[in-house]
Amino acid sequence: MTDEELDIAFQEAVNVVNSCEEPFPADFLLRLYAYYKKATHNIDPPSSRKALINAFKANALFQTRGISVREAKEKYIDLVNDYFNL
Repeated sequence: MTDEELDIAFQEAVNVVNSCEEPFPADFLLRLYAYYKKATHNIDPPSSRKALINAFKANALFQTRGISVREAKEKYIDLVNDYFNL
């Protein structure tokens, strides 16, 4: 898959998640959050008002520290495809 094809597939997966109105399981959301942040170079620290939520987000981000942006996009896409059986 070319970089352009990957970017398109990633954006389509993001759109699928954003269009869903039903709540997601917390572990799924944390993985999506971490891969999205890594894939989009968004390195801002978690900003929830609740320390526990920030801790979970920080841990999820920490777990992605060894992967590339490309791999983060691929993992995000795979996660969405598996969850929605696409």
